[in-house]
Amino acid sequence: MSLAVGLVSSSKNMGGDDSEASETIRDESKTAEENPTGLSRKMSDGSLCATEDEDDDEERKIELGPQCTLKEQLEKDKDDESLRRWKEQLLGSVDLNAVGESLEAEVKIMSLAIKSPGRADIVLAIPENGKPRGLWFTLKEGSKYHLQFAFQVSNNIVSGLKYTNTVWKTGVKVDSTKEMLGTFSPQGEPYTHEMPEETTPSGMFARGTYSAKSKFVDDDNKCYLEINYTFDIRRDWH
Repeated sequence: MSLAVGLVSSSKNMGGDDSEASETIRDESKTAEENPTGLSRKMSDGSLCATEDEDDDEERKIELGPQCTLKEQLEKDKDDESLRRWKEQLLGSVDLNAVGESLEAEVKIMSLAIKSPGRADIVLAIPENGKPRGLWFTLKEGSKYHLQFAFQVSNNIVSGLKYTNTVWKTGVKVDSTKEMLGTFSPQGEPYTHEMPEETTPSGMFARGTYSAKSKFVDDDNKCYLEINYTFDIRRDWH
């Protein structure tokens, strides 16, 4: 494309000197042979620096200061009223009985239930190995429902807790959900969260057996619960 532009420019500026035009064509042809794409790019200093920075980032390890438990954090500067109020605003109401000596937060999923208007809740048993035996539950096609779960946080603050759920039918992924729950401080009473209401699909192709995986993970990708299960969508609830 650059060669064509050069030719047009040469023809417009011709003053009867054929040698200059021929020289221009030869120069352009040589350039085209060296660079068939017709494009030239010079690496800027900024580009070189960015590349070096990326390499440095890969090799650089973040050195954090000494970590301490939440209990130690709460006890620091406890005589400073302004710092105490700031920590209360940051952490919320922390139950000291739920604060341990561990640096790691502990999250325990206490209960899982499926709620549907006009029906009793489907309370789901949570197996210790994360693999319910057989069919875990059945949903009626075209019905509205939402998931409710309760969880307890102890020892330390859990940051960026989220719930993910992936569903497959006959080996094909048909749905994927990710819900950010938030950051929670330890307390004696469980937290409760309700997922947005959904509607089950309906029709001949929607009915059948599905496999799914649900996970509760935090910002550090630490998994507190993973459940692999199967469920049915049928004409009715049973």
